[in-house]
Amino acid sequence: MSTMKWNLDPTHAEIGFKVRHLMITNVSGAFKKFNGEVETDGEDFTTARVKFSVETSSVDTGNEQRDGHLKSADFFDAENHPNMVFESTGMKKVDDGNYELHGNLTIRETTHPVKFDVEFGGIGKDPWGNTKAGFSLNGKIRRTDWGLNWNAPIEAGGVLVSEDVKIHAEVQFAK
Repeated sequence: MSTMKWNLDPTHAEIGFKVRHLMITNVSGAFKKFNGEVETDGEDFTTARVKFSVETSSVDTGNEQRDGHLKSADFFDAENHPNMVFESTGMKKVDDGNYELHGNLTIRETTHPVKFDVEFGGIGKDPWGNTKAGFSLNGKIRRTDWGLNWNAPIEAGGVLVSEDVKIHAEVQFAK
């Protein structure tokens, strides 16, 4: 079977995250600059080899001051670590349309294994004849595993920012 290469369509992709703030609500953000590619054997996505890179300086939470703090050495240290990188180690089919994507996530030169739940949206042709494949990804990481340790205690007990970060992505790849 021939190898197929799928390139990320950045105009039809988004990467977002949510983190608990004050332990009472979620603060949402997104990354605006990223790229990725997938290689498959034919159109069998259980064979997918995924590589994804995100520019840390493209973080956007809708608040300039908070974005500046996230880009600083307290968090992403974007000046010294401009990219986060994900490389897959395997894709397992759970049932029709659902997969588990396993791989290694590198942030600030620290790498740990992660798992994402993937929903396969299907394959279709756009009006210009391009073949596209669509996916929704969901996962959760503990930011302190990658050295994103900054926090502050709060008066009621607990901390200002949760360790758990929920990640959600909607992506289209073009063959």
